[in-house]
Amino acid sequence: MTSRTAIRSGFGALVLAVGLAGCAGQRPAPVVAPSIAKPTGDAVARTALSLRGAPYRSGGTLPDGFDCSGLVVYVFARHGWEVPRLVQGQAEVGGNVSRGALRPGDLVFFTTTGPGPTHVAIALDRNRFIHAPKQGTTVRIESLTSTYWAKRFLFGRRLTR
Repeated sequence: MTSRTAIRSGFGALVLAVGLAGCAGQRPAPVVAPSIAKPTGDAVARTALSLRGAPYRSGGTLPDGFDCSGLVVYVFARHGWEVPRLVQGQAEVGGNVSRGALRPGDLVFFTTTGPGPTHVAIALDRNRFIHAPKQGTTVRIESLTSTYWAKRFLFGRRLTR
């Protein structure tokens, strides 16, 4: 081996040794799996509010037209939640919430066209909700204290993971 080759080999070995010594003295950064944030009720309510003015469409589940339960499916899907498509199925998910304990993002159920839950909305607070009411209207905010909705209110449901 020539002296030039020996110097290069010695230098390479020195760099390798220093590099390994440096690694041995430091712990590698832990690998952290990305977390999926649990949606807050406020985030769900903000998403629903962003759809205000979308038209009502029977069977609709997209911003070009929603029915009441389609609006709920769409909004919650934006936050990684899968909920049943129909009002009756949505009325069975999550836990019961009294009217006085409603929070943003809770589901609010009403009886409008028959016994039991026939209409669903998303609570904005204890007194207001957003929903897709009926043909010829748009997604809008209403009050739980209005005469019409107050006498038709059944219960609230809160989705939890």
